[in-house]
Amino acid sequence: MSAPARKTDASGSAPAPRKTDKDLPLIQDIRLLGRILGDVIREQEGVAAYDLVEQIRKLSVAFRRDADHEADKALKKLLKGLTGDQTVSVIRAFTYFSHLANLAEDRHHIRRRAVHERAGSAQEGSIEVALARLRWAGIAPRAVAQSLAKSYVAPVLTAHPTEVQRKSILDSEREIADLLTARDDILMRAQLYNSAKDPITPRELAANEAQLRARVAQLWQTRLLRYSRLTVADEIENALSYYEYTFLREIPRLYAELERELGNQHVASFLRMGQWIGGDRDGNPNVSAATLELALKRQADVALRHYLTEVHHLGRELSLSANLVQVSPEMLALADSSPDTSEHRVDEPYRRALTGIYARLAATLKALAGGEAARHAVAPQNPYPGAAEFLADLRVIEASLLSHKASAMAQERLRPLIRAVEVFGFHLATVDLRQSSDQHERVIAELLAKARIAPDYISLPESERRKLLMLLLCDARPLRVKGAEYSEHTAGEIAIFETALTMRERYGADAIRHYIISHTETVSDLLEVLLLQKEVGLMRGTLDQGGHADLIVVPLFETIEDLRNAAPIMRELYQMPGYAALVRASGAEQDIMLGYSDSNKDGGIFTSNWELYRAENALVTVFDELNAAQAGSPIQLRMFHGRGGTVGRGGGPSYQAILAQPPGTVRGQIRLTEQGEVIASKYANPEIGRRNLETLVAATLEATLLQPTKPATKAFLEAAEQLSRASMGAYRALVYDTPGFTDYFFSATPIREIAELNIGSRPASRKANQKIEDLRAIPWGFSWGQCRLTLPGWYGFGAAVEAFIKAPGKDPKAQLALLQKMYRQWPFFRTLLSNMDMVLAKSDMQLASRYSELVGDSRLRKKVFSAIEAEWQSTSDALVRITGDKQRLAHNTALARSIRHRFPYIDPLHHLQVELIRRWRLGQDDDRVKTGIQISINGIAAALRNTG
Repeated sequence: MSAPARKTDASGSAPAPRKTDKDLPLIQDIRLLGRILGDVIREQEGVAAYDLVEQIRKLSVAFRRDADHEADKALKKLLKGLTGDQTVSVIRAFTYFSHLANLAEDRHHIRRRAVHERAGSAQEGSIEVALARLRWAGIAPRAVAQSLAKSYVAPVLTAHPTEVQRKSILDSEREIADLLTARDDILMRAQLYNSAKDPITPRELAANEAQLRARVAQLWQTRLLRYSRLTVADEIENALSYYEYTFLREIPRLYAELERELGNQHVASFLRMGQWIGGDRDGNPNVSAATLELALKRQADVALRHYLTEVHHLGRELSLSANLVQVSPEMLALADSSPDTSEHRVDEPYRRALTGIYARLAATLKALAGGEAARHAVAPQNPYPGAAEFLADLRVIEASLLSHKASAMAQERLRPLIRAVEVFGFHLATVDLRQSSDQHERVIAELLAKARIAPDYISLPESERRKLLMLLLCDARPLRVKGAEYSEHTAGEIAIFETALTMRERYGADAIRHYIISHTETVSDLLEVLLLQKEVGLMRGTLDQGGHADLIVVPLFETIEDLRNAAPIMRELYQMPGYAALVRASGAEQDIMLGYSDSNKDGGIFTSNWELYRAENALVTVFDELNAAQAGSPIQLRMFHGRGGTVGRGGGPSYQAILAQPPGTVRGQIRLTEQGEVIASKYANPEIGRRNLETLVAATLEATLLQPTKPATKAFLEAAEQLSRASMGAYRALVYDTPGFTDYFFSATPIREIAELNIGSRPASRKANQKIEDLRAIPWGFSWGQCRLTLPGWYGFGAAVEAFIKAPGKDPKAQLALLQKMYRQWPFFRTLLSNMDMVLAKSDMQLASRYSELVGDSRLRKKVFSAIEAEWQSTSDALVRITGDKQRLAHNTALARSIRHRFPYIDPLHHLQVELIRRWRLGQDDDRVKTGIQISINGIAAALRNTG
């Protein structure tokens, strides 16, 4: 395939890149990968197939460049004449190029980061810059370490039906990424030693290219799609691959870097990992007690195998002889307790000890995960009762090494292993449990009816429910009647709680800590889950007599109305007698999850963000007042941000998002979800993964200790409220009040085809109908991304700004000046506009118009698309007027670069997708047509990178 143009002039010609162009290595990588892919296509599919790919690419460029009607006609004619096999071949070509371009961009991102660091100009979002700012503010390293000791930062991986990558593809792409890194090393070494004419370098480059060619050929011959719908077990395995490649090694490195920057101050393990896969039952009937047990069993397997590998390597490295060094008495005791009696190691206490540790870990692997260790110097025996005992043995080794001046030997492998055990334990990641409030209600209703306590709990008013639940929480007796038969639903839900109790006993208390309640609307929704904990022994004691609950009951406030009610609900909950005392006795932690998805689908981008901002402020006030008024340990409030991939679902750069939080709402505590293709984009490459984790730490430090966000002025808050009302009105007028809009959405986007794609274990809709209200927010946003309208990320803002500036009795110039001041001085507003800017840059009205042609009703098509097009232009104009930037992505050069190099290869996928959807909906149910649609969905999602 040909390389994309860097930048075109009016005629479409591209100037040659300058030798000094910082993007030259990226261009060279893209050209290399494109050339290799083209060669593979010619070899595998024939010259005619390659020529067809090039013809479609050139027509697509002409369509975009000039809105060329002749190119439009020629492209449509060409696409309509393609056979099913031809179409699939072309779609595969452009899809794989999108994947390869991702890898080239990732490599260039790392390359540019290294250039900045070598020049002494660390980038914003790095630990180095964050700590420098703290030093300038007079905050000592010890104070930073003390703050981190009280912090809790956790990215939480979730599985949702937009993760379109197969693990086989991810594995191949990791190998290509490694080869690109190796190629950089070869070129850098040649430059360093001025050995460009050295025959070794050309030979190494040729060998590297041959390996790249093999991997690209492997990709071409590996199917992109799954034959069957992804199971929960598949999702578990996909997520675990990121631990194996990235988290287990990169998180300890991040801690080491942080400690170095703090002058070797010890840093407590505040950064942890969370997981929803296997425990998130909301709307997913495939998640059960069995999947929860499977998730933790597989997680333990991954953690323990990593530890076994590292202990094996330590045994090879620590060949120190007791005849030459004096080890500590504790170290000798550890060695003597080992079953290793080999005469070859009689004077090697570290090796004997590590052989014993390996045997214990192997026995632990067998006990916790049912697996067998790869090596056995001695038989597995004496399993560790918990990670703490394993950690204690490692610390004995560390202390002994330090005692005889061998700290260098501890630095490379032992200390990262110690940190890994601190962070990951035997459980690897905390698995959250989640279920919808109405499902708990059904369980409680059946339990109470069988026990003859309340024949119709569901019909009780909220006040009566609270009274009854409080009474039961103060009663030591269980609710279940011995010998009674319960429905499959009730038995299944209770089994989750019982399994959670068992899993915590088996894998440790950190294995499961949170129980999230979707659609929290009342205090009783929270009390019901506490009562279910009590029923199985996760809550011990009673509410009125020093009870203790193992799981944090976490409300999830999702819709606009829920967010507005969040603070009143939590205030009322903590006013219930004994509740605050129970939380304090259970660890004094309260997580509250805020949903970005449904609030956006409910009220649009601006209102969603504004209501989240208001809810956070109100919740902080509630807990500050609570802690001030009540004796005992202060209850730590922790916000859990349910961010998706798209901006419409809370996506966007995490660093800016955290700093844009209302002042005083972070305080060292934050959890946030990582979903969809964003997981692969952020964490498939280990170094980029570490950098992304680093931004979470840097932003949390700055938000907590520097508090860079000043409280917004009254004028700012009033303006935001006015913008929110107008924005929500415009959004709902289109989405919910326009007759036929639902039909337009289901016709002009590939939502129906997405629902059929085997890309997740969860259904796309909560109910079997075509109502926007029941559609999950994830496929809602995903579909708009596929047709390049990205509507949830911007719609309504232009109308809101227009209404604000032209408000009756107001000076338009003064109103605009106020918005400009808000952009300059208020991080919340600036970040929101920056995210809209990014979304608009990824949208394309020309391509969207092509999708609108799929709507059969021409009057409906014209009415809806014209309204969307007008608001798109209005929002674009509003951003220019407020920010002063006439070009999209004026402050995001990396993404601008990505779009410049990538989008000429995405456009053909859209044209092909529209043509195949047209055929499919006309009844051409050829499997090749369906396959082509599904591959195009994969390619577009991979290319846009944050569409989930």
